[in-house]
This record gives sequence, C-alpha cells and structure tokens, in this order.
Amino acid sequence: MSERPVSTLKLAASALAALVATFGLCLATRGGARPQERPGSSFEQRVPYVPSPPDIVEKMLELAEVTSHDRVYDLGSGDGRIVIIAAQKFGARAVGIELDEKLSEEASARIAELGLQDRAKIIHGDIFNSDFSLATVVTLYLLTWTNERLRPLLERQLRPGTRIVSHDFQVPGWKPEKEVKLMSKNGVPHTLFLYVRP
Repeated sequence: MSERPVSTLKLAASALAALVATFGLCLATRGGARPQERPGSSFEQRVPYVPSPPDIVEKMLELAEVTSHDRVYDLGSGDGRIVIIAAQKFGARAVGIELDEKLSEEASARIAELGLQDRAKIIHGDIFNSDFSLATVVTLYLLTWTNERLRPLLERQLRPGTRIVSHDFQVPGWKPEKEVKLMSKNGVPHTLFLYVRP
C-alpha cells in the first residue's frame, strides 16, 4: 500500500485542526472572551476611539446633574470633548485620562486654546493605573468587558454618592438608577446608564 494516502490524510488532518483552532478562537473572541492579561496592563488600548457626539455629551452631563461644585473624571477621554464641555458649559472642574499620547496632547492644546486650564486638564496615562478618587462624577464610553474590568477600581476608589454615566455600555454587576434612550442629532440611537455609588 502506498504511503501517499496516509501522508495526504495527515496533512488534511493538520489543516483541519488548524482551521478548527482558528475558528474556535474567532468564536471565543466574538463571544466576549478576551486574551489573558497581566494585572495592571493597558486594557484601555484595546478600546477603539469613537467620540461621543457633542449633544450626547451634554445629555450625559445633564443626566449626572453636573454643577460647578462637581469634579468630573472622563476615563478614556479621547479628544477631551467631555472634559471641555463639563468645564465650559457646566462650570465643573474636569479631568480626562487618556492612554493615547497624541490624543492627550491634542486635547491639552485645545484646553489651552480655550483658556480652560484652571478648570480642565488631561492626564496621559492608563485608567487602570490611575487615581480618580476625587471624582464626584465619572463618565465612560468604553466597552462592556472594559467596564467590568474597571468596576473593582471604581468600587474601591469612588465615594458614596458619586455618579457614573456610561454611554451605550453597561457596567456588569451594577443596577442603573436610570436608563435613558435617545437619538443624537445625526439620527443615531444611544443609551445612557446612570449609576450612583452606594
């Protein structure tokens, strides 16, 4: 009996095994599984940058009832728009934490251009290794699994009564005080979740 059929079968079996492994990994990723990470590593860099529309930003801050007495922290602040609007339109002191150096520099430059340095600032850093314990309001536009990873830090650092507003993605394990569905000016539906630390 020729060895060729056996070799062919082995090759086909190897290819099939590789295909199954790859397909299984894709399914796991699509199903919400994520790669193992070392404690303290930068999960934030896996979150795509998608800015909240300005009108939705205002609704987020209104939902949290932000005033000039508040200190707002935006975790994963992108171009700094939440920080800027919180300081400019609501009179709050606002801090953004952003992992992307270019975005944090651009946001800081915009804050300086608007003359808001006394009320707003951007910190270039990893939200998972940051101190936001002074916050009275926290805003989030991350992914659900990121919020889940962030939740223990929020629970440790935030004081009772601190309001958290998450755009589109819930914080697993927390029950929202309010859930608001609305449409942005560009016709895209959004959901806002308001949480209050007990």
